[in-house]
Amino acid sequence: MIYLDTSVLVAYYMPEALSQRAQQVISLTSTVVLSELAQAEFVAALALRLRMGNIERTAVQQIANLFTEHLANDFYSSLHLQSSVYRLARTYITRFDLPLKAPDALHLAAAHLERLQLVTADRQLARNAETLGIAVDLLTT
Repeated sequence: MIYLDTSVLVAYYMPEALSQRAQQVISLTSTVVLSELAQAEFVAALALRLRMGNIERTAVQQIANLFTEHLANDFYSSLHLQSSVYRLARTYITRFDLPLKAPDALHLAAAHLERLQLVTADRQLARNAETLGIAVDLLTT
C-alpha cells in the first residue's frame, strides 16, 4: 500500500519526465491511497496548466474525466482526512525547523497516521518525510 501526493498524480496523468516512473509504481501496487486533498490539488493543477496555456481545454477535460472514472471505479482507495491528521500536521509545522507548507504537512501526517509509504516527486517533501521518520519513495528519472 502506498500514499500518493499530487506530484505523482500529475506525472501519472500528464506527460512529463516522471510519467513512466509514476505509471510503473502505480501499476505495480495493489492498493494506492489518495487523500481528498490530493484529489483537489490534482484538479487545481490541471486548471493552473490550462490557465497558463500549457494544455488545451479538451485535453484537460479528458484527463479530468479519466481521473473521475478512476475514482468512481475504485482504482484508488480514498482517504478522508480526519481531525487527527490536521492536529499532527500542525505539530509538524510548529516544529519550525522544517520548510513545510500546510498541504505538504497534511500529506505527511496522513501517510504517517495510516502507516503508508509516501510516494512523491517533490524532493523537499521527501526530505521532510525522512526527517520525520516517514517511509518515502522519491520518484526520479
